Amino acid sequence: MPSLWKRITFSAASVLCVGSVVLLVVALSTERWVAGRILCKTGAEIVNASHPELEQFIGDIYYGLFQGGKTKKCGLGNRRSKIYIFPNLVRTLNSGLHMMVILFLLVAVGFALVSLSFCIYNARRVPYQSIKGHKGLYLWNFIAAFFASLGLLCFLAALKHHSLTERVANHRENLFVLDVLDDSLDWSFWLGVGSIATHFAVCGVVAMSRIKLPKPEIKKPEEPTISSLDLLY
Repeated sequence: MPSLWKRITFSAASVLCVGSVVLLVVALSTERWVAGRILCKTGAEIVNASHPELEQFIGDIYYGLFQGGKTKKCGLGNRRSKIYIFPNLVRTLNSGLHMMVILFLLVAVGFALVSLSFCIYNARRVPYQSIKGHKGLYLWNFIAAFFASLGLLCFLAALKHHSLTERVANHRENLFVLDVLDDSLDWSFWLGVGSIATHFAVCGVVAMSRIKLPKPEIKKPEEPTISSLDLLY
């Protein structure tokens, strides 16, 4: 049975692993990886809009790995539409890179669950193999953080080098051309970054479990001494 300190630290590491899994799952399922502003170039050119009038043709866009939404302003009022990455839009993107992002993040979720199971195991009993103890936890958390980092880097590559937002904005736009004024990473992306940081925090907590705390000394009661005078009485 592990000591109280080990049970506390491995229980804390288990909570962090659960947090990492939740962060990745929420990041995968939400639509706020990127947010930006789009200009209806066709509408602005038709009316020959000047700089102050361009605000009437600037909408917004947001999307994630599976879906999103946009609001375009082309002189006909606000027109909101839903964006679905699968099954058609992904064909116009770098589909291989997009699928790699999803795959890497799913693998990271899998190794985070493996790390969680090992944390629970170490909190309940002392492992007899090193791979089931501290070394295994370092390994699984490093692999989970590595694959999560690969997923985020692939997404950044698609965003910066493959005009991801522009392709998403102009999908199924037959009459209007939409220009991306600016786009930035939104909170769903940063949840993935938080998951990576969580795995390093798990490694720190696991390292703390190896600290040996001093055991409190219990003073033994002093035995009464019997002198020769006491025997006389």
